[in-house]
Amino acid sequence: MKIKFLILTIFFFGIQLVSFAQCAMCRASVENNVSNGDTSIGAGLNSGILYLFVMPYLLAAVIGYLWYKSAKKKKAKLSLR
Repeated sequence: MKIKFLILTIFFFGIQLVSFAQCAMCRASVENNVSNGDTSIGAGLNSGILYLFVMPYLLAAVIGYLWYKSAKKKKAKLSLR
């Protein structure tokens, strides 16, 4: 079990190092396109950033709602007894 956890941890940190390297390339691409008058790539990049920003909070909200709903059902069953 510890070996699996160690391998997964190394894997996730490895992916993050690769993703950090892409930020400079995206910025250069957007700056180049904006200087040429094309703003659609920048708008698409901003939409992608917002999508990635909202997803964890949305997932946490859905899990919280399902947890609340389940706890409410259990409490109702216990009060009937």
